[in-house]
Amino acid sequence: MTDLLRLATAGSVDDGKSTLVGRLLYDTKSVLADQLDAVHRASADKGLSTPDLSLLVDGLRSEREQGITIDVAYRYFATPKRNFVLADTPGHVQYTRNTVTGASTAQLAVVLVDARKGVIEQTRRHIVVLALLGVPRLALAVNKIDLVDYSEAVYQQIVQDFHAHAHGLGYAEDALVTIPLSALVGDNVVDRSANTPWYEGPTLLEHLESVPVDADPRDVPFRFPVQYVIRPRTEDFKDYRGYAGQVAAGVVRAGDEIVVLPGGRTTTVVKIDTADGELEEATAGQSVTLLLEHDLDIARGDLLATANARPRLTDELDVTLCWLSDKELRAGARVLIKHGTKTTQGMVVTLRSRFDEQSLSTVDGPESLGLNEIGQVSLRTAEQLPVDDYSQSRRTGAFLVIDQADGSTLAAGLVGAPLPILNGAQSPTPSDGHGLVNPGP
Repeated sequence: MTDLLRLATAGSVDDGKSTLVGRLLYDTKSVLADQLDAVHRASADKGLSTPDLSLLVDGLRSEREQGITIDVAYRYFATPKRNFVLADTPGHVQYTRNTVTGASTAQLAVVLVDARKGVIEQTRRHIVVLALLGVPRLALAVNKIDLVDYSEAVYQQIVQDFHAHAHGLGYAEDALVTIPLSALVGDNVVDRSANTPWYEGPTLLEHLESVPVDADPRDVPFRFPVQYVIRPRTEDFKDYRGYAGQVAAGVVRAGDEIVVLPGGRTTTVVKIDTADGELEEATAGQSVTLLLEHDLDIARGDLLATANARPRLTDELDVTLCWLSDKELRAGARVLIKHGTKTTQGMVVTLRSRFDEQSLSTVDGPESLGLNEIGQVSLRTAEQLPVDDYSQSRRTGAFLVIDQADGSTLAAGLVGAPLPILNGAQSPTPSDGHGLVNPGP
């Protein structure tokens, strides 16, 4: 049985992300004939002699008209060795929030760099966002290598700059792979290119097919945000009371003792239901309905968790924010906090520091946070929330900051300081392990 790799792209405007994704789809024969015909017709109408493969990805009319990707496009393809879910994210600085969305569940990110431009400001910003979100592996795709005459010297300088920034954020050496390629021509994307005889590494597809995929850990504490309370109230199910949602972390089995938070009452899981029948156990990512031994007061927004490994219940949070709004954040701001399936009011108590993603340094006591800036903030919430540090649990350690007035998303929030450097700590020395070294606070 083939496994699944969740990956995302990241890069600046015109680095060729959509063309690269189109090339992967095209060369792996993951495109329907009518889609190909449409791309060939549209390319001919534009006077192109070869198909514009970016049209396979940029599906929105507004994207095609502007010539930039503005939304996250999810693409599914497969080879005999592996299945893939790919999030093609925008490169424009205005749409960094969409990069955060696309990378939030990725197991690997492909970071594109235009060989003519090298590592630029937006590249460094994306590396920081990927590290902050805990994406464990990065693949640097030095694109448009054909436009610098396949220069090894140009490639090596870009690799050096990329590694310096990634290592500064704690990425281990074996979590990074670099590949010279041309998405337009096809060099080293699926097929190895004779134009880069100095390169001995894998093609991009070979790397994607062979990179280790870490399954969702089973040994972490169980977490389950309640999304719906199911009471059919029919004759056949008149005593049925189930709690539906998606397992956020860990494993749950019938007979497990759990706690309901924030209330604190404990009970036992009696049964695990799905649309396809009963399960003996459910793991992270599965949507199920849990039936419990006791009839407790449980509502949407509550969290079911392992009784002997509970999350922290608190209304005071030290968090890291990736600010995604044009509106500046200042101390005293009143916002909404969406954590799991619960939304509550919150207030920004203090701005503790701002992180400079270009120099990898921190500034204490900033007056504000602006668009795309990252900072550490103290929050107070109207109700206690059951939280884990993000470095321990992605799902229960993450939240959204929402504007009370119009409901727009203001920031992506992470509980704690997922990267030691956010606290001014020295970057760890790369180890023999995979992914980020010591990603916890």
